[in-house]
Amino acid sequence: METLWDRGGFRIAYRPGQGEALVIAFASIGHDATRMPSPEFIRSTTGFPALFVMDEGRSWASGADFAPGLVAALAAVRARQPVSRIVALGVSMGGFCALAASDVLRIDATLAFSTQFSVDPAVMPGETRWCDWTSRITAFRPACAPLQGWACLFHGMQDDATQALAFPQQPGTDQFLFADQGHSSLAPHLRARGVMRGLVEAAVSGDRRRLVRIATSAGGRLRAKAQLPR
Repeated sequence: METLWDRGGFRIAYRPGQGEALVIAFASIGHDATRMPSPEFIRSTTGFPALFVMDEGRSWASGADFAPGLVAALAAVRARQPVSRIVALGVSMGGFCALAASDVLRIDATLAFSTQFSVDPAVMPGETRWCDWTSRITAFRPACAPLQGWACLFHGMQDDATQALAFPQQPGTDQFLFADQGHSSLAPHLRARGVMRGLVEAAVSGDRRRLVRIATSAGGRLRAKAQLPR
């Protein structure tokens, strides 16, 4: 990988690939709070040109260098190859950042797994799971995850129902609810089922029918059809 940006606590690495669809993978908070998070979705994005975005400050896209880093990294990629379509993806904080990237770049499709609607206590006052990190954020930008382009949301309802149901239902957004999964188990469940690569491929090709089929085969139900908790 080639590092294209390393400033302000953000590191963005580039891996070349085939085709004109660029995949941008945003890291979650990771397991070691003392180190920069590791790049994620390396295997699921193999073959595609890809950017891997890591945030040492765990700022949920609120860091001052989030937008400049993305803009600079995309410009550097376009200097190397054509880019006609962009797909963003991530888990948890990474999913939130993938959605937030649509405020900076033109994102065609987003895969956001176990993403938060908001970690701003003014918006979600009962959410304390990540307060060790979010208490350090002085201004939440954005306060809520934006939904632009084709947004595909995946939530485990065992402990993420409040975040999941805070998202508005709107055209262009597909939300898959997994009754038997939780925040931390959902992405591993999808990887164990062998469907993560297929979801990425469907998003890259813009094949909604295939993506819905894959997500539902792994146990997800579209929110409009799911039996919601009372």
